[in-house]
Amino acid sequence: MNVTEIRGKARQLGMKNYSRLNKADLIRAIQVAEGHAPCYQQINDCRVEDCLWRPDCQGSSYPDSPPCPR
Repeated sequence: MNVTEIRGKARQLGMKNYSRLNKADLIRAIQVAEGHAPCYQQINDCRVEDCLWRPDCQGSSYPDSPPCPR
């Protein structure tokens, strides 16, 4: 998902000041607005398969991140 699409999702959620956030912070803010943990690019080897952000988030490895608690 590109930044324009992500900003559109933020707009749909009624978020404010989303245009000032970088992609990772914007996604984390959306996760919080939707009632999820702000874990984007924070967990190595995440096991949450149905996450909207998973393809982009887990596309890279994060060696300093803890394993997913689920």
